[in-house]
Amino acid sequence: MTLFAIRNPELADLFANHDGVLDIATALKYMTRGELRWQVDSGRWQKPSRGVVAAQSGPLSDRQILRATLLRAGPQAALAGLTAARLEGFSGFGDRISFAEGTIHLLVPSGYKRRTAPLRLNVVAHYARTLTSEDVHPTRQPRRTRIARSLVDAAAWMPTDRGAMAVLAAGVQQRLVRVEDLRQVVERIETLRRRGLMAGILADIAGGAQALSELDFTRQVVRRHRLPEPSRQVARRDERGRQRWIDVLWDEWKIAVEIDGAQHADPLQRWDDMERDNGLNIDGYRTLRFPAWRVRQDPTSVAREILKALREAGYRG
Repeated sequence: MTLFAIRNPELADLFANHDGVLDIATALKYMTRGELRWQVDSGRWQKPSRGVVAAQSGPLSDRQILRATLLRAGPQAALAGLTAARLEGFSGFGDRISFAEGTIHLLVPSGYKRRTAPLRLNVVAHYARTLTSEDVHPTRQPRRTRIARSLVDAAAWMPTDRGAMAVLAAGVQQRLVRVEDLRQVVERIETLRRRGLMAGILADIAGGAQALSELDFTRQVVRRHRLPEPSRQVARRDERGRQRWIDVLWDEWKIAVEIDGAQHADPLQRWDDMERDNGLNIDGYRTLRFPAWRVRQDPTSVAREILKALREAGYRG
């Protein structure tokens, strides 16, 4: 970002602290309307939307685009959902494209007057009855919702239930948020879409299901087919004393299940998996492995194989 020289030091500081983007009403406190018009007409500055000015001539950065979007929306608006979560480091959900190319999510108070988005951006405004300090981060800029609220909203706004599951699982797996923080948001918003589903998902994550494939396994294989409830993400030490994690374990019958995602195609990961399985076999455990796609697309056959192994080990259910 290259800002043209600004003579007024207070105005220069304001632009510097706001990524070079201000609302025109603020700028006019430090300059005349004629001076502002000259900056814009000369091409030194630009107006990305009505009531907003950027103190540069070139393309706006992602942060500047978000600033302009918020200023256009009004002082009570906040970046939300995947947009806000992405600013906190959340990845895997549309973060490979710029904000200008994707969808910008805003949370606005009820009664908000819809306004034309700047720069023909795809801006989606979602309504909230209240936006308090519990929802909006007090210091983060550009103004945005706290990470727990962002992820819960993102899950509610996803087109599918499975997408909602993926967002919540990824937020915890990426260590951006605690399950308890997410649960508090879900409990607080009584009108939340998918509220019941999210409460169940968070209970499963708290119980050890960390990845989407493990949530699929819990809901589509174990519960749908009424298998005994297993332990999840169980720590075991191998013969070298290294701690290993088992995805799913029926300890009473010494049956372990591993769910293989894309990372298991890596040769080193595959070798590590085999070494862990061998250690379990030595201890008398039987390990069953299933690719994540099979758990998702054919959970009945997965459940059938597990039930067969459990019964061979003495399960009578």
